[in-house]
Amino acid sequence: MNTIHTGKDYVEAITALQSDRRARSAFQELVLKVASPGATLFDFGAGPGIDARFYAERGFAVDAYDVDPGMSEYFSAHCREFIQTGRIALETGSYRDFLANNTVAGGRRVELVISNMAPLNLIERLQELFAKFHALTGPDGKVLASVLSPYFIGDLRYPWWWRNAARLWRAGHFSVPGAQGPIVRRRLADFATQSAPYFTLVRVFRGLPPSSIRDAHGIDATRNGRYAWLHVLTCRFMILLFQKRNNAQ
Repeated sequence: MNTIHTGKDYVEAITALQSDRRARSAFQELVLKVASPGATLFDFGAGPGIDARFYAERGFAVDAYDVDPGMSEYFSAHCREFIQTGRIALETGSYRDFLANNTVAGGRRVELVISNMAPLNLIERLQELFAKFHALTGPDGKVLASVLSPYFIGDLRYPWWWRNAARLWRAGHFSVPGAQGPIVRRRLADFATQSAPYFTLVRVFRGLPPSSIRDAHGIDATRNGRYAWLHVLTCRFMILLFQKRNNAQ
């Protein structure tokens, strides 16, 4: 938790474990189902470009952002030919500058914002980020994010989970120290609150390849959100789909 991996080191670490490879694959396959063929995606917290290249190779245009210079350097090399042809565009710089910019690299209208392997768990104030996503996306824009689950039963063996359990249920979230800053775990209701008034949380998926039709379709958070957390108890990640609200101010 307190070791910083970036660039090549991150790629080696994140591809070493089968569980991480399966989690990434589950997210990628879901993107292919949610996004229209050839659509423009915006990859927030794009890291070393593993996902960006995956989507570009399948015909998508990808605009991307990452704050870490080491990640961005690896990304630029890993995706070089797609950057040269304009299929991938990478934006770097501080997070505050990213929020303030009126446009992003590529300048294309985005159909789907994607965020894999938990970048949203490093953001303490999500509402301003969802405001940015609202500005980037077209009328039917969506956000698909893989986030760390606070419900994962595997974490119950750690003292930090029990120290924060009361806060999770009372406040909807808690933070633990991480190498790059606080790591925030949020209940589904807190994600729904933080995304409003810009997006609505509409579906919740397990962060693993589906083993049944129910897994593949996820849980309708607008109808069964109260019990959706039961669906993700055995997964370290949960994948959340948000739908844009076009009446947001």
